[in-house]
Amino acid sequence: MCACRTARGYTWSQLRDRFIAPVWHPGDHRSLPDIVAQGRKPKVFACGFCHRADGPGGPENADLAGLPKSYIIRQVADYKSGARGTAAPGRLPPSLMIALSKPITDAEVEAAAEYFSALQPRKRIKVVESDTAPKTYIAGLLWAAEGSEREPLGNRIVEIPDDLLRFESRDPRSTFTAYVPVGSLAKGEALVTKGGPGKTVQCAPCHGQDLRGLGPLPSIAGRSPSYIFRQLYDFAHAARTGEWSPLMAQVVSNLDQEDMLAISAYLASLDP
Repeated sequence: MCACRTARGYTWSQLRDRFIAPVWHPGDHRSLPDIVAQGRKPKVFACGFCHRADGPGGPENADLAGLPKSYIIRQVADYKSGARGTAAPGRLPPSLMIALSKPITDAEVEAAAEYFSALQPRKRIKVVESDTAPKTYIAGLLWAAEGSEREPLGNRIVEIPDDLLRFESRDPRSTFTAYVPVGSLAKGEALVTKGGPGKTVQCAPCHGQDLRGLGPLPSIAGRSPSYIFRQLYDFAHAARTGEWSPLMAQVVSNLDQEDMLAISAYLASLDP
């Protein structure tokens, strides 16, 4: 059994069942709709299995808490139509979303979107500038620390759970530390808030002055830097071609990967 610091408990078999969304902290959210709690067998997995009961997800996928309802609905439609894919074929999370988008019904998407959009996102990522990071290993779909040994960081983002067992137990209160190269935050702030000569444009006109979303467009503050970087990369490589994607393609067209890393690091450091 796994107790995850609450009175509740699940077997490891249950924690790996894609048709169960573990609820560790029922006081944090209202009752889960059926599609979030258990999905619909055989092909529509519980939304809360991957994205957790109140939506924070992890480095491998999206934080859905507080996103506009219309935005969530649009993304599922884009997965279904092929307008949203991935520049890294074979990645399991987008492959699962693409597959799930085919049999899920409009009513189920509506229920999930209404639930997640009403949730309050939480600060859960600490960003640390450093020349080194903990030595890591692959733990399923993410990196995890391996003892106390450290290694050169280089031009990477190393985002690791502070408590791997808690995250693997699908506890939505799990927190992360993201190690980023020294100077990333200042460079990212300049790109996000001022654009840059020939580089990009300010994020605020589309995502709001506080970067917490504007109208149908999503919040980009306080989100996983690993996730943000992948989305910027996908836009740059035409893996996302939905309604607002042509505009984003222009925004990222002159960014190199170091720019994307800096932007991702700065956005992750903000309060959601």
